[in-house]
Amino acid sequence: MNMQYTAKIAGTGMYAPKRIVNNFDLEKMVDTSDEWIRTRTGMFERHFVADDEAASDLATHAAHKALEAAKLRVRDIDLIIVGSVTSDHAFPSTACIVQKNLGAKSCMAFDVSAGCSGFLYASDIARQFIENGSVEHALVIGVEVLSRFTNWEDRGTCVLFGDGSGAAMISRAKSTDIGRIIDTHMEADGTYGNLLIQPAGGSRLPATDETVREHKHTVHMEGNRIFKLAVKSMYNQCETVLKRNNWDVKSIDWLISHQANLRIIESLGNKLKIDPKKVIINIEKYANTSAASIPIALDEAVRAGKIRRGDVVLMTAFGAGLTSGAMLIRF
Repeated sequence: MNMQYTAKIAGTGMYAPKRIVNNFDLEKMVDTSDEWIRTRTGMFERHFVADDEAASDLATHAAHKALEAAKLRVRDIDLIIVGSVTSDHAFPSTACIVQKNLGAKSCMAFDVSAGCSGFLYASDIARQFIENGSVEHALVIGVEVLSRFTNWEDRGTCVLFGDGSGAAMISRAKSTDIGRIIDTHMEADGTYGNLLIQPAGGSRLPATDETVREHKHTVHMEGNRIFKLAVKSMYNQCETVLKRNNWDVKSIDWLISHQANLRIIESLGNKLKIDPKKVIINIEKYANTSAASIPIALDEAVRAGKIRRGDVVLMTAFGAGLTSGAMLIRF
């Protein structure tokens, strides 16, 4: 593939709503327990939006922080891509609302629906825009407000999700930069789409009194089957990008996988045979924030001084669709 330029992650940011709900709070809301949740998921607390907050609000906060970290101005943005399945509206896109909130003018803005893989899918699209010379600076955001799409009568899913947003400025690298996106690989397998789905709210099942009563506007998931497919697909995507670049897992400084479940993260790490000390995990603080989980974990690790310039980071995700992907970067 001929590339005019290379892309790098120039800055990151994240935002979590102020309201924190821990496992003991959930014990008062649903038939569950702290021990049950911790043992099966590794989660303890999660953040929920306030009544007057939506996805675009969280995304805008994270965007400002990413811009600041990259030392860029709003007018530098050429492209905004938001990965989300819980956008403010079916249309317009949340990216366009973020554009308005930021005061960005005359740039492209659109959303990507790839479930928990949304941030990686959006980042890969931005990378290609940059590499072919179409844009210089792309703002990529993963944001979810899953608390608004949770069935609180389903204890198997309602304890899993949290709200939050993470952002990255992906920019054209200079010849003197060591940071760059090394390689990416994205896939999807629609034959498993019904394993993780919000059945109603689209053109297949528009909203009716019946769809609301039957909780068809909330998350429906077959957890056991998702677990096995998640580990297998993320492992395959990671192996693809590593082998394609003649690298092995010992060359990786950090692994950031989608924070869906502690067991999934640990199983993937074991399968890859990576040192557990190199695996970034923050699921105990945020639960599953879907498309926001990887950029939140990335930003936290950067700001904590774990990930430093020059480190090699492997990111991988799995989500509704079913989608999956991996991205190999030198930060």
